[in-house]
Amino acid sequence: MSQQCAVTVEKERGTPLGFFERHLSIWVALCIGVGIVLGHALPAPFQWIGTMEIARVNLPVALLIWLMIIPMLLRIDFGALAGVRAHWKGIGVTLFINWCVKPFSMALLGWIFVRHLFHAWLPVAQIDSYIAGLIILAAAPCTAMVFVWSQLSDGEPHFTLTQVALNDLIMIVAFAPIVGFLLGLSDIVVPWETLLISVALFIVVPGIVAQVWRMRLLANGGPLALEALLARLHPVSLTALLATLVLLFGFQGEQILRQPLVILLLAVPILIQVYFNAGLAYLLCRKLRVDHSVAAPAALIGASNFFELAVATAIGLFGFESGAALATVVGVLVEVPVMLSVVRITQRTREWYHA
Repeated sequence: MSQQCAVTVEKERGTPLGFFERHLSIWVALCIGVGIVLGHALPAPFQWIGTMEIARVNLPVALLIWLMIIPMLLRIDFGALAGVRAHWKGIGVTLFINWCVKPFSMALLGWIFVRHLFHAWLPVAQIDSYIAGLIILAAAPCTAMVFVWSQLSDGEPHFTLTQVALNDLIMIVAFAPIVGFLLGLSDIVVPWETLLISVALFIVVPGIVAQVWRMRLLANGGPLALEALLARLHPVSLTALLATLVLLFGFQGEQILRQPLVILLLAVPILIQVYFNAGLAYLLCRKLRVDHSVAAPAALIGASNFFELAVATAIGLFGFESGAALATVVGVLVEVPVMLSVVRITQRTREWYHA
């Protein structure tokens, strides 16, 4: 393994869950309130921001998403792919869950809960959009927070680093086809031009920018220069996330006030799919006799979502005021408490796992 990859592994071994990450659900809730208040008090600026689009991609949101995503992608070391063979069973399990199970199970859960069981309590005009948002959320495996989840579960850092790098590469070619296919199965019209532009804007271009930037930093200043930059960019990334949520809820305020139950109902299929996919990955790893230090992060990687990409894509495809955008933000709202509960489950079942 390269020196820079080894440094990244050592860094992630000691990375605690930061104050912001621990209370992410609280900040999202506050953004809901701030966005709704500002949307009522200052509707004109929000409407003006909403018109700044090219091919249905909102430019201010695109900038904010870049500020969120690029610092995360800077952490990814594609040199870690050389270690795929060392943990091939665990990697095979997470690839199977992320790309063959999770998007499809979410589409099924959306059909069961949103289109049927909860239909009477949801605005009819947004049913398809809610399902679309859930599918988009599930089709993007997490590439950043999983480092924290892995550290909290005493996960093997080499495995986590390799899996994240591999998922990021696969996302470039698999995200758009899977989303387009599942939306088509759900009879939801897919604006393919916008979907492909979203993939280019929010995966390909920031990925290239991040890797070029990373290589130049490592060449000129080494791993310490990279870590110093990441430390400086961290508050910028968090501020961009909060600003995006305020914008979104500035547009969503009226709908939420009319239907306050919507967020709770949308959380149900998200919670079910997280626990289902985490449990399936955990059990498959046990069946394959994978070590617990790989099985625990495999369960977490299999269950978590790249919610920043999902929010950006949903806004690009369906707009600020869409149910799709709201559904992806519900994913942000439940991400930390749910994933922390999965961490606790993997830790408390360690003895059972090795039995």
